[in-house]
Amino acid sequence: MPKGLRLAISLLTIVPVRRRGGEPEPVTAAGRAMLWAPLVGLALGAVAAGVMALGALAGQRSLLSAALGVATLAALTRGLHLDGLADTADGLGTRRPATEALAVMRAGDIGPFGVVTVVLVLLVQVAAAAQAGPLALMAAAAVGRIAMTWSCRRGVPAARPDGLGALVASSVSPVHAALYALVALLAAVALGPTGALGVLAGLAAGELVLRRSRQRLGGVTGDVLGAVCEVSVATALVCFAAA
Repeated sequence: MPKGLRLAISLLTIVPVRRRGGEPEPVTAAGRAMLWAPLVGLALGAVAAGVMALGALAGQRSLLSAALGVATLAALTRGLHLDGLADTADGLGTRRPATEALAVMRAGDIGPFGVVTVVLVLLVQVAAAAQAGPLALMAAAAVGRIAMTWSCRRGVPAARPDGLGALVASSVSPVHAALYALVALLAAVALGPTGALGVLAGLAAGELVLRRSRQRLGGVTGDVLGAVCEVSVATALVCFAAA
């Protein structure tokens, strides 16, 4: 298994992956790991879509099947991205300076901004997935990870000198990030105009979260990447559901 893929699986999923002897430190393979992130997202989405489809075959209502699919995504990622979404909402919601906002994000508890944001985003994801179907959930999961890869492009600094953000910030060439977005867009065109709109809207929503985080916090963190992913997934699903 390629080293970058092993690191991507280790960072983004619950799947245990052992490092081989002589493998470079994570900071060396960070860029390659984030290039593999969309493929990991597609695999996660495929599993979640399979659970959702099995629920439908078992006679469950579409809303329950969608809830099971979204819950599968959360379980396969240890809820890491949802935790990042909650922490980012708390950090961006406070009026404190950037250093104090980052401290709020690092704290173990979740404030009101985080709770409300996670609840609303999950409600949107479940409702939209119920309307759009399993394949849309799989596609949205990939879009969310493409948004993460795009957020790690060169020129995007880390907000703090440690943590996941410092590990992957500026580790991806803009050319590679753009190629991923183009491939996703071309694949979505096969689903019609709404599919292309879902990809573009999902990536745009993630970029808005990233830009706000850069303005408010000074850069990207692991929590910000989680927020970018979850918001992108929700936005893409809403557009897919519009079909």
